[in-house]
Amino acid sequence: MFSVITCIRDNHDWRLVLAAAAVCLVGATAAMLLLSRAQECDAGRRKLWIGASAFAFGTGVWATHFIAMLAYDGGMPIGYQLGLTTLSFLLSVVGSWAAILVASESRGRFSRIRGGVLMALGIASMHLTGMQAIETQAVILYDPLMTLSAVLAGALLSGAAFHAFFQLKGLRRLLASSITFVLAICALHFISMASITLVPDPGKQVPATVLDASLLAVIVVVAATTLILIALAVVFIESHLTDLRGLANASQEGLLILREGRIIDANERFQGLSGWKLADLAGKAPSAVLSAIQGTGQNRPSETLLNTRNGREIAVEVTASRIVYRGHNCEVLAVRDLTERRQAEEMIEHLAHHDVLTDLPNRSLFDTRIRQALQMAERKNSEVALFYLDLDRFKAVNDIFGHAEGDRILRKVASILRRVADESDTVARLGGDEFAIIQPAGQQPAAAQKLAADILDEFAAEMDTARDPTAVGVSLGIALYPADGAAAEELCNNADTALYRVKHDGRGKVCFFDAEMDKAARNRRQIESELRHAISRNQIHVSYQPILDAQSGEIGGYEALMRWNRPGYGLTEPDIFIPIAEESGSIVQLGEWVLLQACREAVRWPLPLMIAVNLSPVQFMLPNLCERIESILAETGLAPSRLELEITEAALIRDRDRVMTTLLRLHKLGVHIVMDDFGTGFSSLSNLRSFPFDKIKVDRSFTGVLEHDASARSIVRAIIGLGHSLGMPVVTEGVETEIQRRIVVEEGCTQVQGLLLGKPDIEPSVKLAADENVLTMQIETGVSLLRRAQRAGE
Repeated sequence: MFSVITCIRDNHDWRLVLAAAAVCLVGATAAMLLLSRAQECDAGRRKLWIGASAFAFGTGVWATHFIAMLAYDGGMPIGYQLGLTTLSFLLSVVGSWAAILVASESRGRFSRIRGGVLMALGIASMHLTGMQAIETQAVILYDPLMTLSAVLAGALLSGAAFHAFFQLKGLRRLLASSITFVLAICALHFISMASITLVPDPGKQVPATVLDASLLAVIVVVAATTLILIALAVVFIESHLTDLRGLANASQEGLLILREGRIIDANERFQGLSGWKLADLAGKAPSAVLSAIQGTGQNRPSETLLNTRNGREIAVEVTASRIVYRGHNCEVLAVRDLTERRQAEEMIEHLAHHDVLTDLPNRSLFDTRIRQALQMAERKNSEVALFYLDLDRFKAVNDIFGHAEGDRILRKVASILRRVADESDTVARLGGDEFAIIQPAGQQPAAAQKLAADILDEFAAEMDTARDPTAVGVSLGIALYPADGAAAEELCNNADTALYRVKHDGRGKVCFFDAEMDKAARNRRQIESELRHAISRNQIHVSYQPILDAQSGEIGGYEALMRWNRPGYGLTEPDIFIPIAEESGSIVQLGEWVLLQACREAVRWPLPLMIAVNLSPVQFMLPNLCERIESILAETGLAPSRLELEITEAALIRDRDRVMTTLLRLHKLGVHIVMDDFGTGFSSLSNLRSFPFDKIKVDRSFTGVLEHDASARSIVRAIIGLGHSLGMPVVTEGVETEIQRRIVVEEGCTQVQGLLLGKPDIEPSVKLAADENVLTMQIETGVSLLRRAQRAGE
């Protein structure tokens, strides 16, 4: 050992020795990387990678040897024979290839040792051939024992390097095998160099074809450069493969690589998803972590379950495809987690069948549940109670306090209903402030009565309308299966009918359905339904009743009266259908249509008579009522001063300030405002004081009893006197007898109206529009009739 150290210290340039060691390390590392790739490939591609590894190793060994030779100072000029130099390179590569091939391909305990021996023999043959290529005026003498020791050291270290390569994994494998091979190459070279002696021989001839040191240096530089390029190529391949792995790890899908039905690799996504590490998965069949995959083909997904390390099962979608991986034809299983998609599907399914605000079942799920409950009850011969609930005062709370407060109330109501209902009951929100409860269990009607009582008690405790202005009440309508309906639709209609009865007879109560109720409600709903289409079906028409001057008998105008020719029933009285139209809201459409027709008719009259049209209190709830009336006047061309709008005191009760504002705008427009049915309200005098009405109409209820009721005559006298004192004309309607007419005339009434003086006519314009003579004749006829009646009375 001392002679080797002395040789390196005294006979070598340290700088070149370090360069040789560096080149040796680069070559060994490149060779080990290439050999790693060879182990991952199938037999055909493995030999190519082994060849590349042998070339890198052999080049590194050869370059290391000659760089070290350039560092050697033998005390005399040295040249190198070209042929033997070239042969030494070939022996280095071939020896490396044989050693690596035997170590990789052989099976048995001593394959690594055989590979190490072959590697040492290859290095030694390259070294000795390279030494023989030296041309100098000296004879080279070898110490056989030292040379044998060099080969033995190289064999042991090479075998150890192969053993480290095939036993270790990852970075330790690369570092341990590369460094050990560097030690093997350097030990063999420098021990061999320590065993030689140069004996000068001045008579020895140096051939002409000899490589001098400078030319050899160039060759070595080229070889070293080639080796470095190989190393860079290996690094690039490694980086490229690393990037591909990074790309695979960045995938949102878990990837399993299978070779011959066994797992050989898995990306980080799969490992994170399953909780299994690659070491746990390697070598196992995919069935160890994936349930049976049905129908999985090339690029055709199928769903299965992934068994995680912690025992959970995750729904996944698996797609299979084939690729060449590490030189082998492999199968790739792309595993996609379906948890989020399933959750999204479940959420969509939930939202499709539940109310967003209260999370109660919506109408769609309610329809399903009621049918299921009836089917179950039919099989078990049991009963079902269906509750329809409506919140009292909710619209007022929502309008006054805003939608946010309204939403809070609805959520609170939902909480109350959930609390009092049993688990077997279905509580649903049908829309707006309408709720429903399906009670499929219990002895009826006792169970329904108990639940209804619980609901009312809970509302009384939670919703104190006396103290809390946002509190609401509840009304309940109940229908029972099978007594009140055998089908879901019939049962729902009857529960709604019972609720309708509660809302009209007094809210905040419970009502069970009965057959008599059904008949009345059905008739009412039939009228509601027919009224919606009455205009389009030409069933509504306008009749015009004349309004006459009480003194002269001249016609001063007409009142437009809505009439409905109901199919199958004939002419239906307004007292029947007008209240229903007001409750259902269809009065808005009907009232506007009547106003439009009346204005069109009045425009055609040859004389500018007044036209009076009634306005419903419901119409005053429209924020654009004034604009609609102004639009109709503009469309028909009727002068506003010819239009009289008759309103009742009921219109002033709901929202007095808004109604008064609307009336003032209409009055400013030029329209005349008439107080209809005066004397029947609660605040007639204050209304007259608040708004300058253009006319007062005495209600027909007073006119009808004038002949035999002195108090009624006193009331009429007072109303007429009040009108005179306020400068307002007074019209008495409902005059049907000559005595009634005479009484109101004597009391000073301005105008009269009633069946005695003229029945409502569909086409007053026919009598008025032909020419002025016809109109004059009608007026004269009316006057003569009045005078005859007066004489007869006298």
